[in-house]
Amino acid sequence: MAETKYIFVTGGVASSLGKGIISSSIGKLLQARGYNITIQKFDPYINIDPGTLNPYEHGECYVTVDGHEADLDLGHYERFTGIQTTKANNLTTGRIYKAVIDKERRGDYLGKTIQVIPHITDEIKRNVMLLGKKNNYDFVITEIGGTVGDIEGLPFLESIRQLKWELGKRALCVHLTYIPYLAAAKELKTKPTQHSVKELQSVGIQPDILVLRTEHPINDNIRKKVANFCNVDADAVVQSVDMPTIYEVPVRMQEQKLDETILRKMGEPVGETPTLGPWRSFLERRHKATEIVNIGLVGKYDLQDAYKSILESLSQAGTYNDYKVKTTFINSEKITEDNVAEKLKDMDGIVICPGFGQRGIEGKIVAAHYTRTHDIPTFGICLGMQMMVIEFARNVLGYEDANSREMDEKTEHNVIDIMEDQKNITNMGGTMRLGAYECILKQGSRVFDIYKKEYIQERHRHRYEFNNDFEQEYEKAGMKCVGRNPESNLIEIVEIPGLKWYIGTQFHPEYSSTVLHPHPLFLDFIKKAIENKKSKN
Repeated sequence: MAETKYIFVTGGVASSLGKGIISSSIGKLLQARGYNITIQKFDPYINIDPGTLNPYEHGECYVTVDGHEADLDLGHYERFTGIQTTKANNLTTGRIYKAVIDKERRGDYLGKTIQVIPHITDEIKRNVMLLGKKNNYDFVITEIGGTVGDIEGLPFLESIRQLKWELGKRALCVHLTYIPYLAAAKELKTKPTQHSVKELQSVGIQPDILVLRTEHPINDNIRKKVANFCNVDADAVVQSVDMPTIYEVPVRMQEQKLDETILRKMGEPVGETPTLGPWRSFLERRHKATEIVNIGLVGKYDLQDAYKSILESLSQAGTYNDYKVKTTFINSEKITEDNVAEKLKDMDGIVICPGFGQRGIEGKIVAAHYTRTHDIPTFGICLGMQMMVIEFARNVLGYEDANSREMDEKTEHNVIDIMEDQKNITNMGGTMRLGAYECILKQGSRVFDIYKKEYIQERHRHRYEFNNDFEQEYEKAGMKCVGRNPESNLIEIVEIPGLKWYIGTQFHPEYSSTVLHPHPLFLDFIKKAIENKKSKN
């Protein structure tokens, strides 16, 4: 393609309709046709990035390979398309304003009065176009967070309006909206959608395609009515009905020719419809997998979005093992020595979840002790791995006060500590190891057998590390340090070889598990959890 084309995905009526899934599906379908695509997310909140946000506010914080703390939708983009996103794929109002203010302080604007239009909108437009220009993508899909009508989203919509005007056929707007079903009247209602489109038109944007999110299938009459009242072609009105899995969405969008409509409207040849072979066989395996393996998630956030990437990685691994993974959240704040057996009794495997801070850590330690002594397959991720290390120090090495320096500054046995070169950095987020780092696996270890290679690269998001001063004691007592960073010599992975599956990783493997390339650690963990289930029966 000669020039990059731009697709904007906006949302109306309500948030959480699945703009990220629609954006990912469009990306997947265009990719299947041989186009080179990327997807970016613009979040209208004023935080610089979601790194400091409580997961209850905004779900999990996703980490890109270049160490950017990003919105969880970037996880969907990567899982669906297999692309790797970077800092350039996620922007917030905070980042935009900061960039403009920094330029103003440097004198780049030559004494001009800085205003939302043109300075803020120009900065947004520059970031929209940047990826296309830099990497020569055929399509850049830009998802705008929030809902049309939100005050903080206005500069983004104004930028889209300008770009649609400037780019002509090279820009297109897909608007995702909601068609509620009124149970009392037994009717689907189009009025909220009409209002949402009017709201979009009032800022000068005419949507080219409408995706109607609904719990009940929409008939042709409703489709025509929406097309008529919203100035959209009838074949450009697509429905997105609730599906048993989000991975069905690209297939359903393809059935309704969403990708064809996009190409036609943007003046591209339509060509043959891709078969989506590997994707469909993944879905087929998923549907056929009826037997259940039970995995307990031990963590402090009772919210599925807080552990989104872990849930998706477990689910993908289940499919490739021909099992359905049923996850149960177990609140670590409520786990005690007295009730741990009861809480974990039905679980075939346990994930000790990541997190930050003091809350709920003692419950994680109790859970790690129980799973280690009862030989239940256990996967500790980041803080979860650190809790496995602390538990081992307390109950095997005999250091009752063993802890992380994060939780107890005065502990004599700081088996988890902050790195020396980080101790004098105070900027929030600046002290963290973020993004992809190298790791060398010990030959003959279980993780070496799982990865089937010596050199791996995984993404990090943490401040504290395994304290190497204690390494020999751990090794002697049976917890092996089997993965380390070649530059810093920091320990990345611990395992207890004598148990069915007891592995802790300082990194986050869930960030690099995708639909067509599930992560080997999750695949092997689920395999062992299934074996554990069978042996119990």
